[in-house]
Amino acid sequence: MATNARSIASLSLSFGLVNVPVKLYSATEPGSEIRFNLLDKDGSRVKQQYVNERTRAVVERKDMVKGYEVEDNRFVLFTPQELKNLEEGSSHVIQIVSFVPVASIDPLYYDKSYLLAPDKRGDKPYALLAEALRQSGRCALAKWAWKAKQYVAQIRANEDGLILQQLRYAEEVRSLADLDIPQAEVSKPELQLALQLVEQIAADEFDPTQFEDDEKARVLAAIEEKVKGKQIVASAHEEDGTPGSGQVIDLMDALRASLGGKKPAKEAKEAKPSNVTALKPKPAPARKAAKRVNAEPEAAPAPRRRAQK
Repeated sequence: MATNARSIASLSLSFGLVNVPVKLYSATEPGSEIRFNLLDKDGSRVKQQYVNERTRAVVERKDMVKGYEVEDNRFVLFTPQELKNLEEGSSHVIQIVSFVPVASIDPLYYDKSYLLAPDKRGDKPYALLAEALRQSGRCALAKWAWKAKQYVAQIRANEDGLILQQLRYAEEVRSLADLDIPQAEVSKPELQLALQLVEQIAADEFDPTQFEDDEKARVLAAIEEKVKGKQIVASAHEEDGTPGSGQVIDLMDALRASLGGKKPAKEAKEAKPSNVTALKPKPAPARKAAKRVNAEPEAAPAPRRRAQK
């Protein structure tokens, strides 16, 4: 862990009679996205102000209070002390309630990630829990009350240590079942070519360092040109090598073209089903269901065929 990393809190993982003192760290760096400031036409900064909706008078921050809307435009007000009292239910104990297979949690439930490191006198139980999770292929499900909210959390182990992953509640996750996706028939030859294409560009593991933010680099380069006094013009994105035609083509031809026009030397092995079935998100309540779009989808663009030697 970086030497300049600062812990957010000192907590304790609890399962059975075992307590693991840990420190909580953010797993991500503060955002480094490109930001543009709002200015007046003369280049001066503009100041944001809060205005009383009824009187249109400017309200200073020291005069603001927080309220919860109980009915339309009717609020119950809370003082700063009352808001602080609401957060006093926070706990420094993360209570593990069960151990489940890692693959049984759909990543759709993943929310914010944190890193866990052992606190004082926590080295041995920390190492023991991490190794037990690695050997069993399981992760821990836990409950954690923090800042007036209770979280469901996953605690999983990688080769370096423990990660705490906040999970979303079932009602917060939508399901693909709500989209009424049609189940199209797939032929065996089509599947064999698709599997061969997968193997052609397959990698043994995910390497995040091979990906760079090309759009950010492009914008920064344009900003640099602007700094030098040059005029910035809108630039079209480079095409990916496929024509922009809406022509519908044969699926087998598209697969063969993706493979360079070569026929498979042998049939692709049938994929073995996993012994662990990932939990699927529960269907969202009807009141939250998104409106369906009736527009017909555009046909897939036809890829170029590679010239045969």
